[in-house]
This record gives sequence, structure tokens and C-alpha cells, in this order.
Amino acid sequence: MRLQLALNVRKLDEAIEYYSKLFNTNPHKIRAGYANFSIENPPLKLVLFEKPEAEERVNHLGVEVFNVNELEEASRRLQASGMVNRIETDETCCHATQDKVWSQEPQGLHWEWYRIKDDNPENASNTADTCCATSSCG
Repeated sequence: MRLQLALNVRKLDEAIEYYSKLFNTNPHKIRAGYANFSIENPPLKLVLFEKPEAEERVNHLGVEVFNVNELEEASRRLQASGMVNRIETDETCCHATQDKVWSQEPQGLHWEWYRIKDDNPENASNTADTCCATSSCG
């Protein structure tokens, strides 16, 4: 498991250059208006959405899990606490097919627990504008 930090950035190329140097690693995936880094140390999935007009720099936060049992446990725990806003299954978003459990904290920040099922699906024609980078995230 690793934490995810999804940021809205004004200029994607500038942000990619900065975070590549900051974490001494290259992006895992770059698409139009979107990039992500799978950082081993510290364990972090850093996601960048090119959204120059965004008022908030934090898009959302998440926890990436690597097996179905971890996601099912998180889903059960959050549902039992009444904290689940939405569950998505086989959702192709952000250029990957994923299962997700969404929660929104009292101040409005969105959290997702998710597991990537296909990191490069053929039907990933969506862009950052059509998935979690929008205000409908979570």
C-alpha cells in the first residue's frame, strides 16, 4: 500500500521537471494533461492534473492497494463507519482501469482507496478532464 497525492498544476511540463528532480525519478505515465509518478522511496503515487484555473492545488488524496483483499477490507471498514460516498468497479479513469471506494472528509477533501486492474487499457481514451480531475471527483 502507498499513499496517493493528486495535485492540480498550472503547467504540466514544469511540474514534471520539478517532481522528477525532487524525487529523483521519471514519471511512470504521461498523457495529455496528466502525469503520474510511482515513487518507491518514499512510497508515493504522485498524480498531476494540468488544471491552470483550479482554485485548489490538492485535487484529492488516496491510498493505492495492490490486492483485492486490501480494497475489500477498506470498503467494509468504511461502509461500517458510514464513510463511503461512492464505490466504482472496473472504472476506466486517469488512463487505468480501477476499482475504487470514495470518501469525503468533513471539510470536503476527497479520499479514494483504489486498486489498479489494468495500467494501460485499450479503451483509455479519456483525459484528465473526464475523470477525477473534475469537480465531480469523489
